[in-house]
Amino acid sequence: MRYEIVAEEGRAKSAHMETVHGVIETPVFMNVGTAAAIKGGLSSDDLEEIGTQVELSNTYHLHVRTGEKLIRELGGLHRFMNWKRPILTDSGGFQVFSLSGTGRKITEEGVYFRSHIDGRRIFMGPEESIRIQSMLGSTIAMAFDECPPALSERDYIEPSVERTTRWLLRCMEELKRLRSLPDTLNKEQLLFGINQGGILGDIRIRHAEEISALDLDGYAVGGLAVGESHEEMYRILDLVLPHLPREKPSYLMGVGTPENILETVERGIDFFDCVYPTRNGRHGNVYTHQGKRNLLNLRYEKDHRPIEEGCLCPVCAGRRREDGSRSGGYSRAYIRHLLKAKELLGLRLCVLHNLYFYNRLMEEIRESIRSGSFRDFKEKTLRSLSEGD
Repeated sequence: MRYEIVAEEGRAKSAHMETVHGVIETPVFMNVGTAAAIKGGLSSDDLEEIGTQVELSNTYHLHVRTGEKLIRELGGLHRFMNWKRPILTDSGGFQVFSLSGTGRKITEEGVYFRSHIDGRRIFMGPEESIRIQSMLGSTIAMAFDECPPALSERDYIEPSVERTTRWLLRCMEELKRLRSLPDTLNKEQLLFGINQGGILGDIRIRHAEEISALDLDGYAVGGLAVGESHEEMYRILDLVLPHLPREKPSYLMGVGTPENILETVERGIDFFDCVYPTRNGRHGNVYTHQGKRNLLNLRYEKDHRPIEEGCLCPVCAGRRREDGSRSGGYSRAYIRHLLKAKELLGLRLCVLHNLYFYNRLMEEIRESIRSGSFRDFKEKTLRSLSEGD
């Protein structure tokens, strides 16, 4: 991996990152394909057309459905889903948090819990998570961690974070072992560690310093946007980021809204992922530079305009022809009709537009940092985003 900061404005940074599966320009939004597919019926060709740089899939979900051994036999995750660009795989650690109602038991060795699909008993620890991610052959593997509820008490969070550090060391050793094997699918697989600590600033800082000393390929901040306020999240980032290596990529896990992204890019974050654009799109909520719109509103029943005027996504402007012209897009009225009629095309069009919007927003952020105008861009965009339905 080669990671080079090419522009800075305050703590905001834009970087050029070279990986075995291609270049990533940051800040970047990773489109979430949990089970190797974007919910809403988008294909890998769609993702490429709308400027997706990185696709994110989940270790736990691919393990319990289809399985890493079969995916490895079929050539790995890139070939399996026909995606040539970088992929990040989440370690399954968040499921330790989200599946707490399935008989979960956390031990020093790892975590026991039941599959949400068939109820079978599952064990996953650091070595198991890394082995699964190695079989998938992702570009970036995430270390296995515990994501404690943000508002947990100190006597829970402190030992949890200490265990997460020990798990990280085990992840590093297992990945080192796997990289040395002749049949490993991706010997250049990168490993990102995860900072935890809830909203306890001293624990967060201490943990950031501990994992920074390990010289990992990148560093994530996890355990935020899981119950605390936006103000608390920003406070923790202000405390933590100065203690993570600025010359390495930084990743804020599971965040967020366009407003969250603008605020946290200003604090130095490179990577983002969130289900908001796909989840909201499946409910008729679409993002524009004038704020979010709910296309199910009656006001759009006779509206012949595209979702966002001036948008060049395939939904608003149509597909690009060989001569450079556009085929023409879909109206708000038509998409509303599809949603009301429960036609899958309506969901697909909303999700496609939303992911284009996120990818384009990140492109605009990168351009503004590289031109030295990020602060002005941020304030202008935040004002216009507040104008939605």
